[in-house]
Amino acid sequence: MASILDIRRRIRSVINTRQITRAMKMVSAARLRRAQERALAARPYAQMLTNVLKSLVSRADVYDPATGEVLHPLLVRRAEQNVLLLVVTGDKGLAGAFNANILKAASRFIDSKSGNNIEIEAIGRKGRDFLKRRYKAAEPRKAGSTEGVGITLVAELVGVLNKIEYSLASEVAERVIERYTHAEIDSVYIVYNEFKSVIAQRLVVEQLLPVEHIGTPEIAQSKEMDLEEKQRALEAAKGAGVALRPADTREADARAAAFATAPVDYIYEQSPKQLFQALLPKYVGIQIFHAMLESIAAEHAARMTAMESATSNASDMIDSLTLAMNRVRQAKITKEIIEIVSGAAAQ
Repeated sequence: MASILDIRRRIRSVINTRQITRAMKMVSAARLRRAQERALAARPYAQMLTNVLKSLVSRADVYDPATGEVLHPLLVRRAEQNVLLLVVTGDKGLAGAFNANILKAASRFIDSKSGNNIEIEAIGRKGRDFLKRRYKAAEPRKAGSTEGVGITLVAELVGVLNKIEYSLASEVAERVIERYTHAEIDSVYIVYNEFKSVIAQRLVVEQLLPVEHIGTPEIAQSKEMDLEEKQRALEAAKGAGVALRPADTREADARAAAFATAPVDYIYEQSPKQLFQALLPKYVGIQIFHAMLESIAAEHAARMTAMESATSNASDMIDSLTLAMNRVRQAKITKEIIEIVSGAAAQ
C-alpha cells in the first residue's frame, strides 16, 4: 500500500494537471469565440458572391449557343476516374477525437471510391502524419497518365491554420482549378468538421468540383454528433461562457436572398463566359476558406470539451486519492493505538 507521503505527492501532481487543463479550456473557449466571429464576418461576402452567380445563371446562357459546350470548364462533368480529396484536420492534439473522426470520415470516403485513382492533399499536421504513414507520397498525375490505380498523398499544408488567411484558400483553389481545367482530375471533394454551434456540428465530405448547384452544398457523406457528444459539449460550454446557439443571421440572410430577384433582365457588359471565368474561381476559393474557418472553430470547441472532461476527471481522481490517503492515515492511527494499548496491557 502506498504511503501517505506518496499519495500526497500524487494529489499535488493531479492538482497541478487540473490547473493546466482548466487554463487550456478557457484559452480554447476564447479562441472559439474569435473563430466564430471570423467565420461570421466572412459570411456576407460568400452570400453575395453566391447570389451574384445565381443571378447570372438565371439570366445568362451556361452553354455556348453556337457549339453547345459549357462556357466554363468548372461546370463540365466527367466520369470519375481521378479524384482529389482535401482533408482538413488540426495541427495540434489534445482535442479529443476531433482529428481521428475526420480521418475516419476520409477513410470511409476513400473506401467508397475503390477502383478510382485517389489523390490526397492534407491540410493540418495531424492529418499529414496519419496519411503519410498509410499512403505513399507521389507527384500529382498528369492528364492522360497510364499509371495504375492507387491512393497517393500529393501535397501537404502544415502550420497554416493558426492564422488562416483567404490568400491561402485562394492558392489552394487556384491549384485545384488548374488541375481540373487540364483534366488531370475529374472531381474534387473536401472533408472537414462543419461547425454551426458547440452542439450543432457534423463531419461532412463536400463536393467542390464540378460545380453543379450554386449555393447548395453537394454533400457526399455526413455524420452528426451523437447525444453523448452533445451532452459533453453542453457541459463544457456552460462553464466557459460560450454561446450554445448559432448567431442569429436571419435578417442578413433575407437581405442577401433578395438580391437580384426582381423579374427583370440585365444587360451585361462582359460576355457570360468572361463573367464565369472571373466569378467561379472565387466561388471555389470561398468554399475552401469557409471549410477551413469552420474546421478551426470545431477544433477549438473539441479541445474545450476535452479539457473540460480532463478537468472533471482530475477532480474525481483528487477525491479518490484524498479518500485513500484518509484511509491509510486512519489505519496508521489505529495501528499506533493498538500498539500503545497492547504495550500498556503487557505491563
